[in-house]
Amino acid sequence: MLPEQDLTAIVLTLKLAAVTTVILLVLGTPLAWWLAHTRNRGKALFEAIVALPLVLPPTVLGFYLLLAFSPTSPFGQFWLGATGKPLAFSFSALVIGSVLYSLPFVVQPLQTSFEQLPKKLFEAAATMGASFNDQFISLVLPLCKRSFITAASLGFAHTIGEFGVVLMIGGNIPGETQVLSISLYDKVENLQYSEAHWLAGGLVIFSLLLLGFIYSLKRGDAKSSKAGLL
Repeated sequence: MLPEQDLTAIVLTLKLAAVTTVILLVLGTPLAWWLAHTRNRGKALFEAIVALPLVLPPTVLGFYLLLAFSPTSPFGQFWLGATGKPLAFSFSALVIGSVLYSLPFVVQPLQTSFEQLPKKLFEAAATMGASFNDQFISLVLPLCKRSFITAASLGFAHTIGEFGVVLMIGGNIPGETQVLSISLYDKVENLQYSEAHWLAGGLVIFSLLLLGFIYSLKRGDAKSSKAGLL
């Protein structure tokens, strides 16, 4: 049985991943739609900015976020004035950092799916008087359902596995910012290998199950594509 501190870290990690995933879907969906359809000359630059966390060392992003969250920075001062609490080393800081770091894992699958949608289908819907909202709810959501599930799964899983960013901006405060990856690092540092095995093994099993789920969705997408549904 895991000690209470580890169970708290697991609950906090799941809470962080759930909140981050919801925010990512709300922000990432319009961004992915815009990237899929824009003809802006700066599209490549925007795509590079979204994809930057894929290649950027997490500690680099965490370092700059830590500076931005400092009470001496304009954003940090604004946050402190609005909430009365410093942003750095708080759960809110973990959420903001996780959203930025996991953004490409949600935007890119959605953008790819949106780009594959047949334009003629939307032209036909428009000629029948369907508004954009009607088209999005009646056509985009059903046709891209698997991509939304894949994007949400990737965003959720990536948030659970974060280490560098959350360590830089959240530290290691039990019950507040000590998520699963930080707790695992803490166990190893203190030579508590038995408990570390439980946490690490749980993450491995979770990752394998999630990847199996995502690949099964991809097989479904391939069958739908062959059937002409996408």
